[in-house]
Amino acid sequence: MSTPLDATAIETIQGFDAEKRYKHLVKEVVANREIWILIDEHGCVMLNTDEEDCVPVWPNKEFAEAWATGEWDNCKTEAISLNKWHSRWTHGLEDDELAIVVFPIQDQEGLVIYPDELDYELKNQAKKQR
Repeated sequence: MSTPLDATAIETIQGFDAEKRYKHLVKEVVANREIWILIDEHGCVMLNTDEEDCVPVWPNKEFAEAWATGEWDNCKTEAISLNKWHSRWTHGLEDDELAIVVFPIQDQEGLVIYPDELDYELKNQAKKQR
């Protein structure tokens, strides 16, 4: 379980570009053993790019909550354990032909990657932290 982030840490991380946010997400998810999504009454929130339907993911509850404004203000944050992500989500997203948008923040897009790519990076990071 992650410790809450203070305002300074949030502001610093929001200054990262999309690539640096991706690297940060991988480290945080492995360290905290959880990844964050938004859900509504229909399930997991989706975003659409020109070419992909995507599930947005965040490394911490605070960033997911910050996204839940405007048309998403009825959404709730939900943590998914890293084990559950590996065992169910990666394959489920692939089967549904969905991509992942990594750590989008207001006024900046996140990187769009495929579930197997994120899975690979998470497993690599876990090996480094052993």
